[in-house]
Amino acid sequence: MTRARLRDLGITIGTYPAGPNNAITDVPGVWVGHTTLIHDGPRIARTGVTVIAPREGNIWKDNAFAGFHSFNGCGEMTGMHWLTESGLLCSPIAITNTHQVGLVHEAMVSYGHERGHTDIGALPVVAETWDGWLNDADAHQLTKEHVYAALDNAAPGLVAEGCVGGGTGMICNDFKGGIGTSSRVVETKSGTYTIGALVQANHGDRNLFRIDGVPVGREIPATHTPMPWGEAPDTSSIIIIVATDAPLIPTQCNRLAQRATVGLARTGGIGHNGSGDIFLAFATGNHFADHGESLYDLKMMPHHHLNEIFEAEAEVVEEAILNVLTAAETTTGFKGRTAHALPLEEVRRVMEKYNRKLL
Repeated sequence: MTRARLRDLGITIGTYPAGPNNAITDVPGVWVGHTTLIHDGPRIARTGVTVIAPREGNIWKDNAFAGFHSFNGCGEMTGMHWLTESGLLCSPIAITNTHQVGLVHEAMVSYGHERGHTDIGALPVVAETWDGWLNDADAHQLTKEHVYAALDNAAPGLVAEGCVGGGTGMICNDFKGGIGTSSRVVETKSGTYTIGALVQANHGDRNLFRIDGVPVGREIPATHTPMPWGEAPDTSSIIIIVATDAPLIPTQCNRLAQRATVGLARTGGIGHNGSGDIFLAFATGNHFADHGESLYDLKMMPHHHLNEIFEAEAEVVEEAILNVLTAAETTTGFKGRTAHALPLEEVRRVMEKYNRKLL
């Protein structure tokens, strides 16, 4: 069966309407770019980098309020000390493999200076998950130019999902993992806003994996779709980036970041001991000129108006993770190892077995 998005299978998560692209790019001004490396010589590459560029890439000079949450901290997301201290996101966000955080961080700094985005020290945000099962991670094959290309190619509109960018070599719920995204349009008492999520999913246990509450993972045994390894390890990770155009302040962004956990849990993610489950949320509803000298006029949603935002966030995170799995393709990589794609015909069979009506 041809790879698809979850909704192409007739499965809809939740009740809030999706944005036109059902992607984080439905939040105005949020762009996404990928660089993907797939080759077999001289060393095996199944890796890449994904960039989220708020404010059409002008986040360097027009900062946004942001918040952070570590559900389980066996991982890395740079720049979090300053983000926590200031409440500001001051750079694009890059997501890559564990062993190349340093290279991507250095490339982000040099890109900011060379392109005139910053003239002082930069503390860019770079997050990671480990792709060393399918990628020869010790070969360090990403270059500065690859990071520049992802930044330069960042664009609005549809977002490539599955085995792309930083998600190229990832494994999720013992199936092929990668990049996924989703969005919702939310009416609140403060106005109508968009919320979106992008995930790099490299986590999970097939036995716990669920789609809209249905235990799909338990219904697809290894005898049907082989596991990528023997006994599933407890070392896995997911990076979740949440964006909204709602006028939130940093404490509210922290609350948004925390609630990404709800969407993760709905798919069966529990934050295993060796998992790097790290979440960042940013809100573009206020503007902050870099080095501004004047007082800022801020807007803030009342806390009790956030409930609809929280509900929609759970939906977008859940669906983004599921879009990873429906889009990702079977991949063979390092040492001949194979991560098999989630079999979509089996998904339809299992959903129907549990009396779920497919649209």
